[in-house]
Amino acid sequence: MDKKQQALEIIKRLKDEYPDADCTLDYDDAWKLLVSVRLAAQCTDERVNIIVEKLYEKYPYVKSLADADEDSIEAIVRPCGLGRSKAKDISACMKIIWEKYGGKVPDDFDALLKLPGVGRKTANVIASVIYDKPVIAVDTHVFRVSRRIGLSEGSTVEAVEKDLTAGFAPELRGKAHHWLILHGRYVCTARKPKCQDCGLQDICNEYKLNNLQIR
Repeated sequence: MDKKQQALEIIKRLKDEYPDADCTLDYDDAWKLLVSVRLAAQCTDERVNIIVEKLYEKYPYVKSLADADEDSIEAIVRPCGLGRSKAKDISACMKIIWEKYGGKVPDDFDALLKLPGVGRKTANVIASVIYDKPVIAVDTHVFRVSRRIGLSEGSTVEAVEKDLTAGFAPELRGKAHHWLILHGRYVCTARKPKCQDCGLQDICNEYKLNNLQIR
């Protein structure tokens, strides 16, 4: 099985395993998703969804959050971890979105990257989820799973992103992001992957390599 065939088979199996895969962060506006993705760094989506309810209750609009004191933001988002840096990024980001973009999150990738606290992953999440662009966001789960099963040998986020973009058809890239995240979250975990429960076991590069080494 060559790489193209492997990618197609992985797509088929992940699609069957996670038919309802979608963004697990709660949002009803682009700026809220942007805030949630920043808060989700080293934090679970479940916790973020709880915390943002309190944040938006106090600051329901881009401008109200842009005008908020950083300390007040930090007091709310602290349970997500890295409270100081997240509050600083959220405050600065909302100010730019309000003052430069009139409250609308830009759809241009380079413009997104210039926002405080926004890297390639976050920019691609916004581009894919909000603006339906054919891109793949590479977070820690996507990076780990892709390298383990053999979708990429890249050693950087950008390299893995490039390989996945080439391996998945444009119309599948948005879903592929969510499939790989869920597989990494529940099966192909960082420390103790549940290989015995994995539907990709027979075509996973790392699993085959480990079995050969054991034998």
